[in-house]
Amino acid sequence: MSDVKIEEGVVVAKGSGRDLKADVLRPASQSGPAPGILILPGGGFRNADRAPLTERYGLALANHGYVCVNAEYRVMDEAPWPAQVQDVKAEIRWMRANSADLGIDPDLIVVAGKSAGGLLALVAAGSSHVKEFDGDGGNPGVSSKVAAVVGMSPVSDISERAVDPDFEALFGKNPTAEYVKAANAITYVNKDYPPALFFHGTSDTRVHHSTTMRMYEALEKAGVPVDLHLFAGEDHFFDREPRFSKATTDSIAIFLSRYVPVREAVAAS
Repeated sequence: MSDVKIEEGVVVAKGSGRDLKADVLRPASQSGPAPGILILPGGGFRNADRAPLTERYGLALANHGYVCVNAEYRVMDEAPWPAQVQDVKAEIRWMRANSADLGIDPDLIVVAGKSAGGLLALVAAGSSHVKEFDGDGGNPGVSSKVAAVVGMSPVSDISERAVDPDFEALFGKNPTAEYVKAANAITYVNKDYPPALFFHGTSDTRVHHSTTMRMYEALEKAGVPVDLHLFAGEDHFFDREPRFSKATTDSIAIFLSRYVPVREAVAAS
């Protein structure tokens, strides 16, 4: 049985006048501040069900010693872009503002996401300077910078979806090229982008793995530490299988141990 403390339905931000909630998972025995991981669900921007995140990611990562915050965000029927990334930034700010209570190191916050949540994680990770994305979800003035980012089958290129009539509620009718560019993760790649880790199945028919490969190549060219794990023949939902969710969470822990290491506590003199 997992030795993890779980607190469900914690209000972490505000969006369109409603509470945005998260489930917080912590190691039961924690000796000091740990890295915190904000994990975002997929759902094609039509839903943002955080429930599956606990079994697939949260429990295993908490057992690895991380404090996990599995959070929701507004979907397209609730608010248009960039409300979704504003929610994510508000959740990062909440984690930093409440770091002492959460038992996390405020300088070691990681954002991770699956599919649509992956796009939000990747955009949030590279756009701390974009004021339009700050929103008013809570804790104004607190930094939304992250120490690393993880994308599982991420939508790193939103170009086709942005002009699809099915996504008109999210991006509006006939969005401009500049508007779409601002929603694309690759737009924010530069040498200061945080270390990144990607997972993708090569038989993914919802989000082609080539888009993740392009993001990987852009980050590598910029000199950013980046790892890419491709699962041959696997589809968009590879992480529903326990063997793949374990491989993914183990790889996340290894990656973070390299680039987001737990800092030694300094004794008071």
